[in-house]
Amino acid sequence: MPGWLLFLVYLGALLAPVALAVLQGIPPRSLWDELATGAGLLATAILLVEFPLSGRFRVISRRIGMDVTMRWHQLLGRVALVLALIHPFLYRAERNPAYPWDTTRQLTLSWQPETILPGAMAWFLLPVLVGLALSRSAPGKRYEKWRLGHGLTALAVAGFAIWHALAAGRYSADPALAALWLGLGGIAVLSLLRVYLFAPLARLRRPWRVTRIGRVAERTWEMVLTPEGHDGLRYEAGQFAWLQVGRSPFSVNDNPFSIASAPSEGPEIRFVIKELGDFTRSLGTIAAGTRAYLDAPFGHLTLSGQTAPGIALIAGGVGIAPMLGLLRELRAQGDPRPVTLLYGNRAASQIVDGEELAAMEQAGRLRLVHVLSEPPEGWQGEVGMVDRRILEKVFDDSAQKDWVFVLCGPPAMLDSVRRDLVAMGVPPRQILSEAFVYS
Repeated sequence: MPGWLLFLVYLGALLAPVALAVLQGIPPRSLWDELATGAGLLATAILLVEFPLSGRFRVISRRIGMDVTMRWHQLLGRVALVLALIHPFLYRAERNPAYPWDTTRQLTLSWQPETILPGAMAWFLLPVLVGLALSRSAPGKRYEKWRLGHGLTALAVAGFAIWHALAAGRYSADPALAALWLGLGGIAVLSLLRVYLFAPLARLRRPWRVTRIGRVAERTWEMVLTPEGHDGLRYEAGQFAWLQVGRSPFSVNDNPFSIASAPSEGPEIRFVIKELGDFTRSLGTIAAGTRAYLDAPFGHLTLSGQTAPGIALIAGGVGIAPMLGLLRELRAQGDPRPVTLLYGNRAASQIVDGEELAAMEQAGRLRLVHVLSEPPEGWQGEVGMVDRRILEKVFDDSAQKDWVFVLCGPPAMLDSVRRDLVAMGVPPRQILSEAFVYS
């Protein structure tokens, strides 16, 4: 399904409650009352459709990218919060039981405890949910506890919101709109079941084993996994996986890492992982033979369908991982196109697989440009950051504007490099990037 069609489906899901309310032909209330109702309808719809935007559905993230999926998830969550918070304060109608002659409740609001209490619970819990999302990267925050708390709170908010809509909603009393709420609620529940039950059951039948793990650069490790009792994983170079090591596949403690190997290399999967926190701090304690599980593949940082005359890979730090997979696959396939790798780090000790990259360059398959912000004495490569000056120096041929540019690294670097490339005349459609940002 193309990205534009996904957007239309999503937009249709958000607007469907409002459309069904309008089509009922009920006499409208005052402008403020209708605005209040519209805010509630949209907030509830956004909240329920947020579940498939969790990033774990390949049909979505594969088309538009995990980083774009998560940014939409975060942005729309905040929109839902604003709409929900203002929803009760916009009403102007009387808060009384319906008059006998007011069969469509045009003049009054339902204010009984059984109708208001679930709405109040959703109203109070939604800021907690958004606060949990914003606190994802707080110091000392354990990922697995955050993920479990975020999921359970989201489910509670969704349940209370649907209950409130069905019990108090003037328009939601209509069978069609009530069925839509229950249908969207069912999709939300199925989304959680897919993530926490169905997918783990599938992973349980396809275990992996850690066959090798070792340090390959400063605070950076390479982990090699071998499939156990199955043929391995079908993936494209540049994609990533959610990885669980030494835990049950039903554990909520998994982390996303780019695959550094190439499909053509065989069934083994290689990851390059930097020590940043949570699971990564324990990499040195993982023993060969430890069982692992993969939820994969994800991501759109691939060269599939790219017919550009050349390939530019721009990596910062551990962003080299998917670039290694791409380079290894290009080498295995004998791709004749020119390739330039611009690789930025703080120090030379952080360069991953430097000898392999140098061998690729010597074989004539790669133009390799290292950039260090803290170079050692006698350094022969570029100095500084991967900025406009470096980009113009490395990609000084006007013909290179027709290349495909693949970016991976810290979010701030990705944003600045993308802006610089566009300013240099590279069409945005030829720039691929993906960042793991969840806060």
